[in-house]
Amino acid sequence: MKKILVFVSLIIVSFTTILHAQDSTSSFKVFGNCESCKSRIEKAAKAAGATKAEWSEETKLIAVSFDAAKTSSDKIQQKIAAVGHDTEKYKSLENTYNKLPGCCKYERESGTEKQ
Repeated sequence: MKKILVFVSLIIVSFTTILHAQDSTSSFKVFGNCESCKSRIEKAAKAAGATKAEWSEETKLIAVSFDAAKTSSDKIQQKIAAVGHDTEKYKSLENTYNKLPGCCKYERESGTEKQ
């Protein structure tokens, strides 16, 4: 009986490890200013497959958790850029940025658009 319990415990631990092996976390800079930005940024991250997304208005950093088998940090950053917010790797298209409400417009770095 003791051997069976040890065996079952090992199977459960192994299965749990396998399930969590694909969970990834990442954090990166996303430009924005206010609560409206926070909502838009986090919503875009989740639409790109993030299971958790928390953007800080103070630090301009977003922390995301996601299943690496379904999405990636790059895909999440591309989706955020697609709604008007530059990330450290991807710049929103000018016309998308221009559609943001006035309170959400941040000082943009010069450079080419990389969406």
